[in-house]
Amino acid sequence: MPNDGTLRVTPQPVRRQVEDRLRDAIASGRFAPGEHLSDRKLCDLFGVSRSVIREAVRLMEAEGLVEVVPNRGPFVSYLSPADAMQVYEVRGVLEALAGQGFAERASEAETAELRAVFEEIAASHSSTDRVALLGLKRRFYDVLLRGCRNAYVARMLDQLLNRNTQLRATTLADPDRLPRTIEEIRRIVEAIERRDGEGTWEACREHVRQAARVALRILNHQAREKAEAGRARAIEAGAAE
Repeated sequence: MPNDGTLRVTPQPVRRQVEDRLRDAIASGRFAPGEHLSDRKLCDLFGVSRSVIREAVRLMEAEGLVEVVPNRGPFVSYLSPADAMQVYEVRGVLEALAGQGFAERASEAETAELRAVFEEIAASHSSTDRVALLGLKRRFYDVLLRGCRNAYVARMLDQLLNRNTQLRATTLADPDRLPRTIEEIRRIVEAIERRDGEGTWEACREHVRQAARVALRILNHQAREKAEAGRARAIEAGAAE
């Protein structure tokens, strides 16, 4: 990976910047699943001390984005199709609860703010940077969680969305996914503006169902390719003996 300086940060607050940029780098695929995140590599890329890097890696481990292997160090987590299915099952319920709560309890100002963020998402297109698009969706969820007026749902969904970052980036890799995502979120916002709690619940559930369908299709394809590559290596190794 070239040390092009784009991940380097400026002071204040350094640790938060490193955490955010490391999370973005994992989400965007700059650090691929299974990639080793050595202290030296990360220190060089971010231009910060080892102690800051280790704090950031510990947070990524807590969020499920990094797995620390004893005597080997941290690696970007690999999410299996089975794991992904479980994540989406839980996310579907939590997101529906947040959406319904927002429709029933959010202020007019919060509803207008949600609409404004949605319009930014709707203006996105296929050439929009994935990290920038994920940032817009993160802002959308920040408003949704604040306005749902349920601290428990907000806390749990926020944690799950961090774990779900890789999966959301995976679905956006599908060229047909963005326009469908925009229409699904439009239906959520319109139901909220009507103060239709049940309609918002179902719109949120459908959005997550469709995201899960795309992500699982891609992950299953990747799993098959990985298995085939493993079999090919085993055949080559057997032939060389």
